Amino acid sequence: MARMNSASYEKLRSLSRGRFSPQQFLRLKELAANTVGINNSIFDVELNSLLTLYKSLVKEIGTLEAEINKLIEEVHPHYMSVPGIGPISAAVIYSEYGDLSNFSTPAQMLAFAGIEPDINESGTESHGGRMVKHGSSRLRYVLINCCLPLIRFDMTFAAYYAKKRAEGKPHRVAITHVAKKLVRVIYALERQGTDFNTQKLR
Repeated sequence: MARMNSASYEKLRSLSRGRFSPQQFLRLKELAANTVGINNSIFDVELNSLLTLYKSLVKEIGTLEAEINKLIEEVHPHYMSVPGIGPISAAVIYSEYGDLSNFSTPAQMLAFAGIEPDINESGTESHGGRMVKHGSSRLRYVLINCCLPLIRFDMTFAAYYAKKRAEGKPHRVAITHVAKKLVRVIYALERQGTDFNTQKLR
């Protein structure tokens, strides 16, 4: 604003339909120069340096993500067809679990991820709701986060989440149950060699 010129004023005057006076424009430039930020060349150099570093990191991240997308597309696990599991999430799941034939039951996959809730349940009451202290925290984080769009866009998972909430379970416990269901679905898809079909879920 402090560097605005007469052309800038004409644009502002036009937008204000002539109500923005030259005096107001000059006052605005003065306020912008003297009340906003600190005019210091050292800070300018530091900011430019940080922005250059940021742009470099963004470019590097983009390159890495493109390579990850390429690699996971080559593998193309069937669970990539599940709503909410994108290429990056699928890559994390694949890198953590590896060959799913190494797991003989979904329970083993749950234990590996550490998403078995440490809950004492009696009837419809849940006590605690903390995760067990083992398993891959990275895998657990991705699986839980995949469930958030899943309960929004898939009716079967949404109904399952709603059922758990109706039983009195808090959100984090209900979403953990959804994650457990998701792991069972992932196991079934890879074992059967088929893509996700919500009509076949129970």
